[in-house]
Amino acid sequence: MTTTSFANQAGLRCVGVSDAAQALLRSISRVAPFQSTVLVTGPSGTGKELVARQIHDCSPRAAQLFVPVDCATMTGELMTSQLFGHVKGAFTSADQGSLGCFRAAHQGTIFLDEIGELPLCLQSKLLRVIQERAVIPVGSHQPLPVDVRVVAATNRDLRKEVLAGRFREDLFYRLSVVTIQTIPLRDRREDIPILASYFLSELEDQGHPRHELTPGAKELLELYDWPGNVRELKNLLEQAALEADEYWITSEIVLRILSPLMQGSCQLAWPTAETSLGSLPTPEHHDGVSDSTNSRFTYTDENWPKLEEQERRLIVQTLEHTYYNKSAAARLLAISRQTLLRKIAKHGIGSAQQH
Repeated sequence: MTTTSFANQAGLRCVGVSDAAQALLRSISRVAPFQSTVLVTGPSGTGKELVARQIHDCSPRAAQLFVPVDCATMTGELMTSQLFGHVKGAFTSADQGSLGCFRAAHQGTIFLDEIGELPLCLQSKLLRVIQERAVIPVGSHQPLPVDVRVVAATNRDLRKEVLAGRFREDLFYRLSVVTIQTIPLRDRREDIPILASYFLSELEDQGHPRHELTPGAKELLELYDWPGNVRELKNLLEQAALEADEYWITSEIVLRILSPLMQGSCQLAWPTAETSLGSLPTPEHHDGVSDSTNSRFTYTDENWPKLEEQERRLIVQTLEHTYYNKSAAARLLAISRQTLLRKIAKHGIGSAQQH
């Protein structure tokens, strides 16, 4: 399958070949041409602002401003002024008027990030603005019309927030005319090599030397659970690029960065805490270049591990990692559940209690 992507004016892209990435791109294409309010939901680090920018850049408003607002910082007495502006003399330090975010985004798009963090006192005012398409600056009684498209994002379950009394139900329905869900990186692992290649190219454009990942390094990236999602992947690659002395970013570099992140948890499918770096099953690189970890193998002809032993050990490690969830283990091993069951029987692997 070919990679599909949309680029915006900032050079950012939504990329991917996974079913989840393709569905996300179709959703953006479908809603972008219209004026409907959009709510983007999903875990932190999954690119919700990127989705909002893509919607803007693929819309008839693309030539106008995209104004991002971090609702988590909307605190204090001046938060209403931040959103809706104020007139001169509205308060002690107001020696001149202010447009506010909504009027600054006139004819463009306003992106309300972390909308679930917005204080209740502002939620009612925001609801009125969305309903009436007009703002009343602080210190004025005159409504001023605004033409903006509203895209909001949250990593919270707003339905639960409504039930808990922390979010207005009427505002929730106003915001969720169209809902787009972003997907955790661990559920779209086939996109990791593509994203990694894109981020490394981006770093090269910023002045870093050109780097590529060895197959062993790519394999480690695909096995990690990525609790920080795409943002974590991007940060790790920047760190790896800084640590790499040569063209190749090896599995040794990647594992050195990942190890502190995995303290107290098992977030790789096969290397356990007791597994030494030298025993990782790292494939050789193309064109005769191999990961530096390969040089650490110390097997001789007499004690060279048998394929059947390695297969059994890997299956046991994977079953332990997934708490003997065979469907999950089969997915990590990239085989069918039926094939896994046959191999379990072949190797005489018992239940979790026996290991």
